[in-house]
Amino acid sequence: MGPLLALENVGKDYARVDARGGRVRLVWDLLRGRSAASVFTAFDGVSLRLERGQSLAIIGENGAGKSTLLKVIAGVIKPTRGTLVVNGRVGALLELGSGFHPDYSGLANIELAAALLGLTPAEIADRREQIVAFADIGEHIREPIKHYSSGMVVRLGFAVATALTPDILITDEVLAVGDESFQKKSIAWMEKYLAGGGTLLFVSHSMYHVQKLCRHALWLERGRMRLYGDADHVAREYVAWHEARAEAAANTAKAAPPASAYVVTGLALTIDGGGSEIDPGHGFRVDVEVRSPDDREPVLAVGVVRADGTPVYGTTSEIDRAAPVRLGPMRYAFSIRFDDLSLLPGHYRLRAHAMDPEGMRLFDTHEAPFVIAGTTRELGYVRLPHAWPHAETTPKTTAAEPRAAAPER
Repeated sequence: MGPLLALENVGKDYARVDARGGRVRLVWDLLRGRSAASVFTAFDGVSLRLERGQSLAIIGENGAGKSTLLKVIAGVIKPTRGTLVVNGRVGALLELGSGFHPDYSGLANIELAAALLGLTPAEIADRREQIVAFADIGEHIREPIKHYSSGMVVRLGFAVATALTPDILITDEVLAVGDESFQKKSIAWMEKYLAGGGTLLFVSHSMYHVQKLCRHALWLERGRMRLYGDADHVAREYVAWHEARAEAAANTAKAAPPASAYVVTGLALTIDGGGSEIDPGHGFRVDVEVRSPDDREPVLAVGVVRADGTPVYGTTSEIDRAAPVRLGPMRYAFSIRFDDLSLLPGHYRLRAHAMDPEGMRLFDTHEAPFVIAGTTRELGYVRLPHAWPHAETTPKTTAAEPRAAAPER
């Protein structure tokens, strides 16, 4: 048996029309069997495989092509190129209210949506109470849905999907508009659906829910595959990318330090055991060289920050009473070790600041990035020792599949 879903170099273009004359030319080109002269590519080159029982998150900025990709997979629109194979029934929760008639009541839309999704009148009658109970919108179920809030529309759409138990469930930001009780109910249902062998395609900006519900993830950037693999790893890299962008946007251009300034002239970060990432519980050594314009012993400040610049820890040679080694005229060297790190997995930066001998003024800053290896769903920046004295430590699973990494592309 082949995969439940397979895409090979799939892409989608839309005709770009700038003016009324452009519309006429587009219609004329299409009538003659020609493609549009100017197009906008929503996404391109997407290849992936999804086996039965797997869960895949699709993440990326707004406009990255996520929703368009889901519409192609759901069969709402056709791809411009590439090969798409879907071996199963698809249940899709895409745009708010899609498939609903605004002038019909919630009850009437339940019957309409269920019929369009292939349920017989007997199946609809048998599951109507289940759908109404899951939606939990009270007497509003008898009112036209044009009077519903966005959250109520999503409740109704998700309730219809729960009654179908499709082979592939596609959700696009379903949890973003619901209240907390609806989110808990929806997550519990999706966990049960996955544990029962269901297959999930999940779009969300919440990395917590991505890691909680999905084993694999695809990061789309400007319509292209940026990263495809284990959900924890992709989410970690995506968060680090956003943090780095926030830090770059916050920073202004740094002027070159004057000749009278204390300057960091060398910075080296050496990871224990080598490699490009630091294993939790291990550490690294930092060696810094500072130029002192008046040949007095400078002070070195050292700090650890997240990729977005959020401070995690800092100290100075003056606080720790650590004197530098004089290498020569106006040249001083500092060394510091960080052992048994309690940092959570993610991207960080080591900052070294050259200060005057009084430790009152900061003159120059250099940075060295580093990565704490591993994956986690814990929150914050550090792991604090803790225990649950009265809790059973039984393993908890959220899906029926093993956590095997998909190949990066």
